[in-house]
Amino acid sequence: MTTDTDKRAAAIAAVAEIQPGMLVGLGTGSTAAYAVAALAERVRAGLRITAVVTSKATETLAQSHGITVLPFDDVPQVDLTIDGVDQIDPALRAIKGGGGAMLREKIVAAASTRMIAIVDGSKRVAQLDRAIPVEILPFARAFVLRRLAELGGPAILRATRSDQDNLLADAAFGPIADPAALAAELSAIPGLLGHGLFLDEIDATCIADDSSTVWLKRS
Repeated sequence: MTTDTDKRAAAIAAVAEIQPGMLVGLGTGSTAAYAVAALAERVRAGLRITAVVTSKATETLAQSHGITVLPFDDVPQVDLTIDGVDQIDPALRAIKGGGGAMLREKIVAAASTRMIAIVDGSKRVAQLDRAIPVEILPFARAFVLRRLAELGGPAILRATRSDQDNLLADAAFGPIADPAALAAELSAIPGLLGHGLFLDEIDATCIADDSSTVWLKRS
């Protein structure tokens, strides 16, 4: 199977968990797009749900498929969120934000009763080591970049900005021995508005790898 086929398989399996009447959080990125497409098929078949989204791109995609999207600023709680990740370890700790939406993704995940990560087998790792996406207040750019370098994660700014018009960068820390400690250090930097370490938000992961789908659930 190709990576895209695996992404689609994981998305279909996760979308099968959606029940009528749910308020569903929809993530951002190529894998999440497969979830939007799979959900659209169920909606066309008669499933009644509403959704909130983590990016303008996902909003446009969901609405083009006829999915009713509510403004998240009016929503206090979400039933189920489905999103992709860039890496995930056996403890369901993940790095997200390749699509630049990690701040909104984390907020929606935190508001969710349950979050399912959908991945192809290449995203499953023994230890997180991918560069961590961060969102930076433009006013604090030079200061935040210096602090990241001091922590051992020199960051490269992206050419694109977030939906909030903030700066995006990727901080390369190498293999992350203590994700919780690093997350705390990142969260303590004034002007760093969000980071892509998702350590407690994911309740279950659906992994599709070479025609086999496996579920991992948080104990």
